[in-house]
Amino acid sequence: MKKKEEKIRIEFTGLFNKQRKEVPLEIKIAFRETLDLFLENPDHKILRKHFLKEKYAGYQSIDITPDYRAIFKEVKTERHVSIKFYIIGAHKQLYG
Repeated sequence: MKKKEEKIRIEFTGLFNKQRKEVPLEIKIAFRETLDLFLENPDHKILRKHFLKEKYAGYQSIDITPDYRAIFKEVKTERHVSIKFYIIGAHKQLYG
């Protein structure tokens, strides 16, 4: 029996959209490219996807640039995978 392909839903919080509007154009472009790669291969090593600890426990992070990160949660159900982006920002902004 052929395995069903999981449908991926991408969502953005209001905070993420607000932060995304405020970042420089090159970061907006880099995020779009990163998101395309993430959708094609979520485990690509260039993304450096990993789980976070402490105040971001339960969230994951991917690299947009060497300095910028996107923080998200992934929820899998029988019908789809939901990826919800919560925060975008420079490493120092996010982790102090």
